[in-house]
Amino acid sequence: MSFWRNYYHLVWATKNREPLILPSFEDQLYRYMLNKAKELEVYVYALNGCVDHSHIVIAVPPKLSIAEVVKHLKGASAHYVNHVIRPDFIFSWQRGYGSFTIGGKHRHIAEAYVKNQKKHHEKQSVNAWLEHCTEIDEGPADIGLSSGEVTTFVRDEVRSYGILGDPPF
Repeated sequence: MSFWRNYYHLVWATKNREPLILPSFEDQLYRYMLNKAKELEVYVYALNGCVDHSHIVIAVPPKLSIAEVVKHLKGASAHYVNHVIRPDFIFSWQRGYGSFTIGGKHRHIAEAYVKNQKKHHEKQSVNAWLEHCTEIDEGPADIGLSSGEVTTFVRDEVRSYGILGDPPF
């Protein structure tokens, strides 16, 4: 197999942000999600959350898309809660999810954030990007650079990929 390290910080909420992840089965839910990730050959570095959402820091093999991974983790875990744990309510996740790429040098920061989820929420020291949730499942506005703000280092001279010339990077 080829070498790969595609790190992601994923977050998704319970349906309507209701407090459905009860302390009585939270550990079971997360253990199940860890096992499901292992079946998918996804490496999990951190998994935690609060009563209304979950965070996971993972490395996803290139054979899988993020959408596939999330679909399996959310779908299988909801089915598990409803059919094995069997709370006295219907457990379900919201429609969307947040996906953020992470560089290898910053993975430990994401892991610490996820592992300390409950403390962040108690102290209200959450990251707005990672905790944002709306009805249309979009994050906070990210307008990026306007065309008038592009700096010279972004506009380096364009060179074609020559067979014998300089490498493209």
